[in-house]
Amino acid sequence: MSYSWDDLQYFLAVARTGQLSAAARLLRTNHVTVSRRIDRLERELGVRLFERSPRGYMLTALGERLIEHAETIERGAGRLSELAADGPASPRGLVRLSTPEGFGNFFLAERLPELARRHPGLAVEFVTIQQIVSLSRREADVSVSLHTPRSGPYRNERIARYRLFVYATKSYLDAAPAIRERADLAGHPVIGYIEDMIFTPGLDYLREVLPGLRAAYQCSSIQAQLSATLQGFGLGILPYFIAAHHPGLVPVLPRAVQIERDYWMTVHDDLAGAPRIRVLTDFLRASTEAFAPAFGGEALFEPGASHPVTGSEAG
Repeated sequence: MSYSWDDLQYFLAVARTGQLSAAARLLRTNHVTVSRRIDRLERELGVRLFERSPRGYMLTALGERLIEHAETIERGAGRLSELAADGPASPRGLVRLSTPEGFGNFFLAERLPELARRHPGLAVEFVTIQQIVSLSRREADVSVSLHTPRSGPYRNERIARYRLFVYATKSYLDAAPAIRERADLAGHPVIGYIEDMIFTPGLDYLREVLPGLRAAYQCSSIQAQLSATLQGFGLGILPYFIAAHHPGLVPVLPRAVQIERDYWMTVHDDLAGAPRIRVLTDFLRASTEAFAPAFGGEALFEPGASHPVTGSEAG
């Protein structure tokens, strides 16, 4: 009994994507061919590598055991390609990245195309609705999130710390009751997430602003919260790197009321060394490091920066 590296490429593509169609796109073939190659590999090995269901292909216990072996062969093949080319080979293949909406849409979306331009052989799938994908089900290769998995064969790395502040429009603050201290926030309508739809503890921050504070206007999207704040509905709690693009927004009590969160990058242990994964994680690491001052809202604390404490004093 024997099998080739070509067979294992089909196995890895299905293991990583969980779908025949997605694996076919990665391998630049069709789903029928992928299905036939997986069936053939299972016959040759005499074991079942995947459980088939309407949701896709899930690895069996034996399939999970084959992953490490297949990844080792993949890394060796990658090194051989680099040697043959007398230099680093351009990474090829499909990589799926999952991020929170704010990080993805307001920071990474304008940067990620540059990675794609540099590496035309890399097919990037970029998911910003994080609650619909799962690392444990291998629905994403790399994840940026507000927390790390509790357990599992993952590599976790903090790539950024960011700050959120309370914001409102100047016109709202001019017309509303003055805000001189934290307790005064309770007298204003607050914009926030829908409480029973918060999918990660990192987004549950109203109690950190003021115990007992509840959102009068609730929505599941940070984009929608930003829009409501810009429309002058009330107070929005927004990351500095998002709010800073809107000069009409005024930070309220920025020294006294601020929230810190971390962005974590997580990747499967067995994928971390693959060239297609490494080029993405290196890119994320470098991009967030260069943006660190904006993530931290450092401009708010520079000498001469304005720190309004009330609506009237903001003017």
